[in-house]
Amino acid sequence: MQGVMKMQKLENNVVQLIPMELEHVEKIYEAAQDKRIWEHMSVDLTEKNRVLQYVQDALQKREHGTDLAFVIVNKKTEKIIGATWFLDISKQHKCLEIGSTWINPKFWRTNINTNCKYLLLKYCFEELHLNRVQIKTGHENFRSQKAIERIGAAKEGILRNHMIRKEGIIRHTVLYSVIKEEWPKVKKHFEEHLLT
Repeated sequence: MQGVMKMQKLENNVVQLIPMELEHVEKIYEAAQDKRIWEHMSVDLTEKNRVLQYVQDALQKREHGTDLAFVIVNKKTEKIIGATWFLDISKQHKCLEIGSTWINPKFWRTNINTNCKYLLLKYCFEELHLNRVQIKTGHENFRSQKAIERIGAAKEGILRNHMIRKEGIIRHTVLYSVIKEEWPKVKKHFEEHLLT
């Protein structure tokens, strides 16, 4: 996992994933204005001061080696349309979580998120040689659960009373993972059925 914090962008012909920087604040703010994005998220980036805090938090966590945040850029328009993170990075245990993903609703039900997950997982297993990548979502976020299951992640269970959401409601968390032994099959499924 050497060098995970210094990595460059990941890309294919659909998306670019670029490590988040302060210069992205304005474009993140523009992409974040649809309230539907924040229904199941722990943040709400519809105010510019919150976006600035969000990016500063990402940079601080990157400096500490625990997280790495990316902006999602649509290759066709070259515009930022969302973000996704590597969370809870453990060099010792060779694992991390892909999460805190949000995308502007104009790109929901397109191949954007699928391509993001493919690039991130490919990097995790083929460059970082991880043992495990986990993905979590809220128990009421059925759209996210279907998307995670569609890429071939295994559902491991539900963490009951796991979080308190920003509006004070208790959230159960649905836990999924892909492990290194499953990656060849998951990769084949992506390449044959999901990326086209």
